[in-house]
Amino acid sequence: MIETPYLLFLGDAVDPLAAKVAQGIRDWRPEYALGQFRLEGCKADMGLPDMDLAEAYAAGARTLVIGVANRGGYISESWRAVLRDALEVGFDLASGLHNLLRDDPELAQTAGRLGRALHDVRVPSVAYPIANGVKRTGKRLLAVGTDCSVGKMYTCLAMDAEMRQRGMKCDFRATGQTGILITGGGVPLDAVVADFMAGSIEWLTPDNDADHWDLIEGQGSLFHVSYSGVTLALIHGGQPDALVLCHEPTRPHMRGLPDYQLPSLEALRDTALALAKVGNADCRVIGISVNTQHMGEAEAQAYLAKVEAEMGLPTVDPFRQGAARLVDALE
Repeated sequence: MIETPYLLFLGDAVDPLAAKVAQGIRDWRPEYALGQFRLEGCKADMGLPDMDLAEAYAAGARTLVIGVANRGGYISESWRAVLRDALEVGFDLASGLHNLLRDDPELAQTAGRLGRALHDVRVPSVAYPIANGVKRTGKRLLAVGTDCSVGKMYTCLAMDAEMRQRGMKCDFRATGQTGILITGGGVPLDAVVADFMAGSIEWLTPDNDADHWDLIEGQGSLFHVSYSGVTLALIHGGQPDALVLCHEPTRPHMRGLPDYQLPSLEALRDTALALAKVGNADCRVIGISVNTQHMGEAEAQAYLAKVEAEMGLPTVDPFRQGAARLVDALE
């Protein structure tokens, strides 16, 4: 088990979205987020106390979590001294990067000498099967997005919280490093060998009670040329009964792809639903989740109303407004 509370390491994040791992932990497990550690030039701020390693350890933090999800998922050279010093102070390290802590000779040697733990949460721990497409009992919802990092995880977590408050049977099913760090389990989908990705989602969402919902955290986007493969694996492995479309309307282009524009919500609806019906002919789109964090209140309300009128689906920002209307659509 990863010891809590955490000191969230933001490193030299180039923008707030690059620290989405830290932001997810702060928003959904605030009791774990004791403070933040930032390097010079860091463009992210979680609104937590800035602490050095000694201060955080004295305050009770026991794991330094790398809260940055950089492109390629690697340990930056500018972070190395902090990670080594954290082990010396007494911290364990936790990371969701592709570049594993345990494979770094210096960090592995230091951790071994000091008896510290290195937690690589982006490492599959199960021999996943190849997907067989057999229909499972229970119900499943999948969040799909016009782009990466538009609020798919937040949508499912908000729905999970609302459904639990109503006494509904449900589970949030994490498929990425942030969700795994928040909930303590899941499938690190983008680290699974391609032939087994859909099978890992079948494994993650097994047979269940007829009125039980698995809320599957989405990844990537069918329209993102870098990461569309994980999205399709979620659609076919999850065999969702319901889809929620997720969108962030203020972006000038796809995340990390300046030559690519975001698709319309209509294009996402038509493409994702057609692919979902391959595995579940009864799948339907039940609502739209819009990330309005960069909009003022009046602008956000006007945009949500406009989308709802155009699409004919309940449209909300579930983090800002709550997920009640999306859950109503399921019920």
